[in-house]
Formats: sequence, structure tokens, C-alpha cells
Amino acid sequence: EMGNAESNAYQNHLCRFLPEEQSDIDGVFDTLSGLSSSAGAKNGKATKKTAYTREPLPEQMTVRLYNGMKSIGLTGKSSGLSEQIAKEQFVIFMSNLLKGNADEKITIIMRMIAKTEGPVKGKQIQEFTEDLIISVVHVLSYRKELKGWNLENTRDSASGVKALASQLLSELKLADGTKPVGPQLMETNFDQSVIEDWVYQVPQISIFLSVVIRQGLHVLHSLPDQTKDILNLVPGCKGIKGRGLVSLFDIPSIIYINSHLPAELQHKWQLLFSSRLHGESFSQLCGHIVNKGPCVVILKDVDGYIFGGFASHSWEAKPQFQGDNRCFLFSVFPSLAVYTYTGYNDHYMYLNHGQQTMPNGLGMGGQHGYFGLWVDSDYGKGHSKAKPRCTTYNSPQLSAKEDFTLDAMEVWAVGDLPESAGTKGKKSILDVDPEARALLEMTGKSRQSEGLREPIEEDDDDD
Repeated sequence: EMGNAESNAYQNHLCRFLPEEQSDIDGVFDTLSGLSSSAGAKNGKATKKTAYTREPLPEQMTVRLYNGMKSIGLTGKSSGLSEQIAKEQFVIFMSNLLKGNADEKITIIMRMIAKTEGPVKGKQIQEFTEDLIISVVHVLSYRKELKGWNLENTRDSASGVKALASQLLSELKLADGTKPVGPQLMETNFDQSVIEDWVYQVPQISIFLSVVIRQGLHVLHSLPDQTKDILNLVPGCKGIKGRGLVSLFDIPSIIYINSHLPAELQHKWQLLFSSRLHGESFSQLCGHIVNKGPCVVILKDVDGYIFGGFASHSWEAKPQFQGDNRCFLFSVFPSLAVYTYTGYNDHYMYLNHGQQTMPNGLGMGGQHGYFGLWVDSDYGKGHSKAKPRCTTYNSPQLSAKEDFTLDAMEVWAVGDLPESAGTKGKKSILDVDPEARALLEMTGKSRQSEGLREPIEEDDDDD
């Protein structure tokens, strides 16, 4: 407990905030206490009647934040008598969760997981994690911070919330290094040091808490901050607006997959191909994805499994493997996971079309006839073979059946489209000779042939 801390603890916490941040915190506290004094926090429940706290955040998260603030001991006062949050509690809470290290965050997080002291059960950690993810989706939607994604153009988030929570909980290790799973995990007791390690290992917990506090309570949400991690939490979304399409992705899986992309590609996703828009045709697929830069491919089989891969390079139709070790495979449903390269071989990505001698189709990982992910040029058929794991990515079988029938497929360009993405027909000599092109770019001359190309369609909206 921080109750025994010297009385200048409050000042020390206040000092962590810049003057403009301090006035922001004052304003939020005044608003909150003005509202809560009228409603009164009955039986430890947060102020339900407060429109201010209820709307941006789901009620169960408001209760958890309240419990977190109440857990902060006040110097020389018995905090148990008042149900009001004291200014000191509010400031120390904000300071520890927004500016603190893992050690400072952990006591509060423990009280947000369970009101009582002592170890907490896996089931309580799971409920906390699910509430946290639900709140992130809710508050980003409420504050219109989803950058072109919304709850209408993505898959329902309910299964994604559970899948992401399970994925984050899979990192929970006991002191002896074992990871309990399934029903065993739910009943296992975890003490504070183990949860501290987990919060330290799984950066999403701190990032999500920060989003919930900043955007939910609207505190320090617009001020520039040292942490840029919230910036690309959700990538900007292009190419889906007004097309009546529901993506195969849900918001939690977009957040999770995006966090595994190279940092310079996390700011924007643009829809290149959707079987529902462009038809079920392999030549249509190739026509829409070749030479468009790094991409995320996602598909759904007829059994409802959703999975895909990240291609680190532009797709090219050729009979050789391409890409590099930043490529990965992933699963979105029934479980959410990312599978990165093993170093066993360099069979990262493959795309071939209209050739007699080599297999025609799109593949990632493994080898010919035995891909971790394969979509046949005879569109609609595919396989995910991994006995027991895919050699390139150590991924299990991603589809429900080893040989699957495709239900839907999407390809998203990630990051900024390459300048030559509009190229139709004949390649410029500079495309063939990357060294010459690099030299031109070094000397700062723009490429003359660029202007003659067809521009790539971009949505004009950024909201």
C-alpha cells in the first residue's frame, strides 16, 4: 500500500505532468467530481447516472477504474470513509498508469482485476482483459478514432475480443515458468509478481489501459506525449467506404495483426482485392495485387476458419519464391495468433499464374504441394498443410480441413502504395534496374516516366 508514503508523494506525481497536462487533469477531475457528487458512488459501484463516464466507457470498465483509484492509500487520512475519489488518488492513479513503470502500474492493475488483496484467479484476469479490449473498441468507436474502420464494415468484435484476450493470456507464466492452459488456467492463482511480469511482457495491456484512460476519460488525449504507441494502434482504412462490404477482419484482430507489421507499414491499410467485390477469379486476384507493395492476405474457408499471411514485398507472378523473413502467417478465427519465420528455409511467399511447369497459385511457407497457406489458381480450392508444423513459419494447419474450399478472400496493401503501383502494361526501364532508380532517387531527380502512369485510386476521406 502507498498509504505510508511521505506526504510529498502527491507533489512528486504531479511533477510528472507538464503544466498544460496538469490543467487538463484538473479539468477532468472537476468534471468527474462535479458529476459524481450528485450521483454518489453507491456500494462501490461507480457513478452509474453519470452520462459523462457511462457513454465513452462500458460500465464494468468504469467500475474497474473507480476501484483502481480507490485502492490508492491517502497519506494520513482514512480513505475508507468517503466514497468520493480524492484529488490525490486521481492524480496518483493517472501518474502511475500513464507515466509509471511496470512496478507502479501493477498494484493498481491488481485492484482493477479484483477489489480484494492477494492472488487473483486466471478467470478474473481473463474477465479484466476482455473488459479492457471491449472498452478499447468501444471508446475508439465512441470518439470516432477508428480511422475509417467502423463496427459496420468489420466482422462482429465479440469473438475477436475473446480470441485476443486468450492470445494475451497465453503469455501468463507461473514463477516456475509453466504456462497453465484451458480450464486449469481459469482456476490457477497468480500473485502480483507473476502479473507484473506478464504486464511487462505483454505491452498491449499498458497500451490498452492508456487508450481507455486518455480517450475514455478524455484526459491527455490530444497533448503530444512521449509514447507514440497509441498512434498506429489502428491503421487508417482506405478503399472500403461506401462499398457495402464487411471485412473478414474485426477490430481486435486488426489491432493485433497491425502490431506485428514492420513499424513503417502500420499507419494505413488499403483494400486491393475482395472476392465479394471483384469476383471469384484468380486472374482478378493477380491483377489487383501484383506490384502493390507489402500486403496482408486474409481468407475464410467454408467451415468459417479465418486466416492469412503478411507479404513483406510486392507480389510478383514468377516461378520463384520471394519475400523475406518479415513475412508471417496468422490465424484470426477460431484463435488469434501470429506465426513468424523459423530460419529453416526462405519459402516466404510465392505467386505464379499461367505456367505449364510450376504450380500455379498463391502460397506462403512450406514447399510446393505442401504450403502453410495455398490458394490454387483453380480459384476456390486451397490447402494448409502442416504435419505437425509448417517448416517456414512453424504454423499449425490454419484451415478447418487440410484441403479447404474458399468462401471469401481479401488483400490489403499496408503502408504507402509504391510509386509505380499505377503501372499498367510495359514496365519502365527503371523498374527493371533498381540500382539506376536508386541512383536517380539519391540525386533527387524525380522520375520523368512517373507522370504518364495511371494514378492509383485513393479514397479522398481520411476521417
